[in-house]
Amino acid sequence: MFIEFLRNNRYVSYVLAIIRLYLGVQWMKAGWGKIISGNFDAAGFMQGALKQVSGEHPVVQPWWGDFLKELALPNIELFNTLVPWGEFLVGISLILGLLTSFSVFMGLTMNFAYMFSGAVSTNPQMIIIGIFILIAGMNAGKVGADRWVLHRLFPGRKHVEYMAKSA
Repeated sequence: MFIEFLRNNRYVSYVLAIIRLYLGVQWMKAGWGKIISGNFDAAGFMQGALKQVSGEHPVVQPWWGDFLKELALPNIELFNTLVPWGEFLVGISLILGLLTSFSVFMGLTMNFAYMFSGAVSTNPQMIIIGIFILIAGMNAGKVGADRWVLHRLFPGRKHVEYMAKSA
């Protein structure tokens, strides 16, 4: 019932747009700050996470530590590009309401990656907000570029046609 409300209520689409804008601005600012500084390096963050893998109840789970040690750190230059640009592009996309579900999913993926690495910060609140947007599906981008773009990308899809006709 609540999910149906999130997905189909016309007025909720406006509330979701405001929430989406807030989340988008947070992502955009985080990414842009890293981009313009010109010296973003995730290696220290990852090495700090690796220090939290040991103990009876480690903050960072061993499987995630293995990922950081075996894949992320050896490819740190790739991650140093992906993190700031990923944050920035997720932010821009959410602000525009463009490919909203995909963008919020990518944002949630980054939030969970940061939490897996032991960083709490604003990640829990961003996850909760992101889940609402993700559950709302097409309604979250209805007041945004998705309204005009998705039916062109996915012609003949009922849910996309509904979105183009409604609101």
